[in-house]
Amino acid sequence: MAKKASKKQIPYGEAITELESILQRLRSGELGIDELTEATKRAKELIEICRAQLVDTKQELDAIIDNTTL
Repeated sequence: MAKKASKKQIPYGEAITELESILQRLRSGELGIDELTEATKRAKELIEICRAQLVDTKQELDAIIDNTTL
């Protein structure tokens, strides 16, 4: 998955924390109907950021493992 240059890159841990916060607000009924769309869009962005970082990390680890001689 290609990264979009327009998205601000944030650390994985921060993205997960923000996602958990959005989820908690959804579960608690704290989000009003006007905020629901924006929260859902932000959650989607955060999921895409996390997914891209996981893919990148897996590729880096695979490369390290492939280049390791036992």
